[in-house]
Amino acid sequence: MKAALIRSFGDPEVLTLEEVPIPEIPPGHVLVKVLAAGINRLDHYIRAGGVVPLAFPHVLGSDASGVVAQVGAGVTSVRAGDRVIPMPGYPLDAAEGHVRPLAMAPSYAIAGILSWGSYAQYMVVHERWLVRDDTGLSPELVATLPMTLITAVHAVKVVGEVRDGVRVLIHAGAGGTGSMNLQVARALGARVATTVDDAKKAEMVRELGAEVVIDVRNESFADRVREWTDGKGVDVVIDNLGGEVFPRSLDALRPGGTLVAMGFVSGEEVAFHVRKFFFAQQNIRGTLMGDVQDLRWGLDQIKRGLIVPRLDRALSLAQAAEAHRLLSNDVVRGSLVLLPWAN
Repeated sequence: MKAALIRSFGDPEVLTLEEVPIPEIPPGHVLVKVLAAGINRLDHYIRAGGVVPLAFPHVLGSDASGVVAQVGAGVTSVRAGDRVIPMPGYPLDAAEGHVRPLAMAPSYAIAGILSWGSYAQYMVVHERWLVRDDTGLSPELVATLPMTLITAVHAVKVVGEVRDGVRVLIHAGAGGTGSMNLQVARALGARVATTVDDAKKAEMVRELGAEVVIDVRNESFADRVREWTDGKGVDVVIDNLGGEVFPRSLDALRPGGTLVAMGFVSGEEVAFHVRKFFFAQQNIRGTLMGDVQDLRWGLDQIKRGLIVPRLDRALSLAQAAEAHRLLSNDVVRGSLVLLPWAN
């Protein structure tokens, strides 16, 4: 089979198209023909060497849309020809599948880190971590979804406990993570304020249902949010930025409100006034990825038209390096996918 391999950490050029053996299928596992592979910013960080050590050669990719090509011994939940979506992260030890949240399982791993991922024509996944794809969408659109969708549903719906009428601040609403957070919040009936840093992004988030759009180049998001809420602050902040944004997110949060921490684009270290924090009795909750039911709930919202995937472009597997260049240069509006069977 063809796969986009890396044999060392480095710039996008370390991604090269090579012929490798089709993986063997252990009992309980499924050989999935990858119809489209989604590209996440995490893939960029892994390729550059900023996440974890890897055993080379390695195949990146956590997101995929595919079809069952062959099943291993003992598999009963799927059969050849079924359209499926692999979970983007799961316990490598299937016996830990009962752990909740799933990402707390000792052997939990994101696909494409400890095991070969989706930048290939085939991948092997345990049957427990396959979700049937009945969305009716093209493989390209489905491949944009798994990691961002499952993470957003878990962060907004489960950890943030967002519901109808709740006021939410979502950072970077035009980005891949932020736009999905925004759509999940709107699907739950929340009123959403979001931050952007240019006019085109402002237009996009309004189309996604943002009630208040804050251009952080020109105004304080904390001040604008307090104005919107008559001085009270929002019920929930979904913060995928961290760094210096984090304490200002607490300033935008009402007493007793919840800040969901789910990223560190603006920095891994934060500092805030703890006295002010505990006097306001605010809550800080961390979240990582999500469970099978989170993905299924998100896919149901997609079928209802409440969440819409955003595809910038699809490229061939041979163009994996170019896709990573586009991602690292921040010139995409939506998601990138690779088509392993395209010429």
